Amino acid sequence: MIDFEEELKKFKPSLEVEEAEEAIYNQDLTDMTDILREMMKEARRQ
Repeated sequence: MIDFEEELKKFKPSLEVEEAEEAIYNQDLTDMTDILREMMKEARRQ
């Protein structure tokens, strides 16, 4: 039988997963807060 606890101890995530995670966290994505701030700036100018 497979000893899942032992297998989990040996587990190491692949570099591809780590690289993808880093790329996702380092992206500067526009969210609703950014959009609302921009809309408020535009409204103040008018």
